[in-house]
Amino acid sequence: MKLTREQVRGVAVLARLRLSPEEEERLTEQLDKILQYMETLNRLDTSLVEPFVHVIDIANAFRDDQVTNRPNVDALLANAPAKNGTFIEVPKIIE
Repeated sequence: MKLTREQVRGVAVLARLRLSPEEEERLTEQLDKILQYMETLNRLDTSLVEPFVHVIDIANAFRDDQVTNRPNVDALLANAPAKNGTFIEVPKIIE
């Protein structure tokens, strides 16, 4: 697949980039080489390769969530000006 300068200009417009003629030429060559390499990769037989999510085979690296410091409700509410059970009462602001 040969990439044209017009296609590069179109991508530049979509990306809102202003390219000089030298940049257009350089990017046309570079992007064309990338696309040619992708075509080479597409020709490879990957039918025996299992799909994977991560390059390194790892198990879940996260620990289980466990509460280690349960709050003391009475101590938390000790300085509350008004309480209702285990809740702090606040003045009504919406009528």
